Amino acid sequence: MATAASDLREVRVEPEGLNGFVGVPPGAQGIVIFAHGSGSGRLSPRNNYVATELRKAGLATFLLDLLTPSEDADRRNVFDIPLLASRLERATRWTADAVDTAHLKPGYFGASTGAAAALTAAADAGSRVAAIVSRGGRPDMALPVLSRVRAPTLLLVGSLDGPVIDMNRQAHDALPGEKSLIIVEGAGHLFEEPGKLDEVVRHATNWFLTHLTDSVGT
Repeated sequence: MATAASDLREVRVEPEGLNGFVGVPPGAQGIVIFAHGSGSGRLSPRNNYVATELRKAGLATFLLDLLTPSEDADRRNVFDIPLLASRLERATRWTADAVDTAHLKPGYFGASTGAAAALTAAADAGSRVAAIVSRGGRPDMALPVLSRVRAPTLLLVGSLDGPVIDMNRQAHDALPGEKSLIIVEGAGHLFEEPGKLDEVVRHATNWFLTHLTDSVGT
């Protein structure tokens, strides 16, 4: 198994010059591309923690800023789901072209509006995405395209996250393929409560290992 010390390398995805971190542990069989939401990016402490744990489990990770600094300054872009999805699709093509990731099945880990971007990108007829995990996401913002999503999708929501629970239930009902909705008891929107982000890690790791590799997590 890989360790937390797996090397990260900085990359740029053109033509926008989007900045990212790629980590490929030895023997990786899948790569998880992170779709940040609500102005977050590759430096998100929560997503970096999740990414570290996924690399320990033998999954490669790609943390990417979906917006340039100037774009991020315009709050409207954070909610521009088609724009975010197009950047995620570009990042996915980048992994297909890079030597050390071309052989890896891609998956998406989306948070907040990033979850809607992940589902929108996965709804494209040519999508290669093999699994999606949403953490405290807004998958309801992708409702018009959810009927076209074929990738197995896991929706994780905190029990204290109020109306977001109903939004995820609505999206879960609209997804046509393999899917699961897990409500994490005692967790809020950011899963900041003790041990709750570790529950996210456990569920996400099992989901990705099931669908991106030939192994099943424990």
